[in-house]
Amino acid sequence: MNYFTRKKVKDILSGQVEDMSNVTVLGWVRTKRVSKNIAFIEINDGSTLENLQIVILNPEEFEVLNDINTGSSLKIVGYLDEIKGREQSVEMKAEKIEIVGDCPSDYELQKKRHSFEYLREIAHLRPRTNTFGVVNRFRSKMSYAVHKFFQERGFNYIHTPIITANDTEGAGEIFRVSNFDLENLPLTDKGEVDYSQDFFGEETGLTVSGQLEAEVLASALGDVYTFGPTFRAENSNTARHVAEFWMIEPEMAFCNLEENMQVIEDFLKYLFKYALEECKEEMAFFNKWIADDNRVEKLEELIESDFDRVSYTEAIEILIEAEQDFEYDVEWGIDLQTEHERYLTEKHFKKPVMVTDYPREIKAFYMRLNDDGKTVRAVDCLVPGIGEIVGGSQREERYDVLVKMMEEDNMELDQYDWFLDLRKYGTVPHSGFGLGFERILMYISGINNIRDIIAFPRTPGNAKF
Repeated sequence: MNYFTRKKVKDILSGQVEDMSNVTVLGWVRTKRVSKNIAFIEINDGSTLENLQIVILNPEEFEVLNDINTGSSLKIVGYLDEIKGREQSVEMKAEKIEIVGDCPSDYELQKKRHSFEYLREIAHLRPRTNTFGVVNRFRSKMSYAVHKFFQERGFNYIHTPIITANDTEGAGEIFRVSNFDLENLPLTDKGEVDYSQDFFGEETGLTVSGQLEAEVLASALGDVYTFGPTFRAENSNTARHVAEFWMIEPEMAFCNLEENMQVIEDFLKYLFKYALEECKEEMAFFNKWIADDNRVEKLEELIESDFDRVSYTEAIEILIEAEQDFEYDVEWGIDLQTEHERYLTEKHFKKPVMVTDYPREIKAFYMRLNDDGKTVRAVDCLVPGIGEIVGGSQREERYDVLVKMMEEDNMELDQYDWFLDLRKYGTVPHSGFGLGFERILMYISGINNIRDIIAFPRTPGNAKF
């Protein structure tokens, strides 16, 4: 197949191929046009949005042309020819054409526009479209950007378990993991499922967050981060929710909330800048075909802005005094809704803002209690357009305080004995945050449905592919 000697379309079109006389290209047919004296094939190999034009000067000598359809995979050998005065400066003259894989005429991706809704039904084929080719290359590049940011700053990449006995968020939206015969479940004397007989000897599920385990590693390595799949059994069909998604979760020892917020701001700006500088083809596509505003200009403004800081209590006061009718009433103690968050970023501050020190009752058990006894050292980073995009906190590092809060929340301390040990043996102030990878990709690209930014979305009633 000449896999190691073939030339990528991206390299050909960018002038990276020195020897233009004997070139092998492998890819899929996007279009074919045949006339008496000349034929054209547009071929794409997935390396770039652009297709390479293949020119057949003597089509009567290529009987194989009759069997080539849109979607066929080909091996083409020929030479490159520079073309002046055209948008694409090079084309390929074919000398040999071989069908690697034929494609019947009922191929579902013909040369026409397909709705995103329809393409979700053929998720195994949609990466071959222009839009989803761009999306998946963009996702790959931005994954690298995530690692690059943390690696350049001395963070250690760690792998936290996917199967866990912990519900970090405490919401109970966990996919259960079991080896039981579901038609013959062992029961206790009380008629409850006896998980002591299960594979792990206790009730387990798919992780909703790697944070608790990341705290373990941060207590030994200093600065760590996770970047992996997480799962929520939330029966939601909104454009912002899927059951399986990827989370970025750094955890930093000897770090307070103010330092944590600076890392959040630096990280977001780094991702915005990386997208603009290293994903120019993708951003140009999003700006032209996807976003309903000038996405490039918007990101440039965010990079130049200083993220504001405001306490939850101050934010509530701003919202109460706002001359605007909200669907959800505003009072101290509520969990801010998207409409409240967007008002703060889009109308009041007119830039990103960090809201800190939320009421303890609406935040997770592990967040550091403030001296007022009512609020915790939590932070939500809000951005124009969507509201909250990052959530984080300074963790409660004081053993006695954490035990008391867990007892007040009626938590089983025995289940978290290892987590409490971190506060017993050499405890340190530490902080971290979580950023949904799909959420930030949606924000940068302008794609408004999370099902279109992840290759194989898992939603209620759908685990196909």
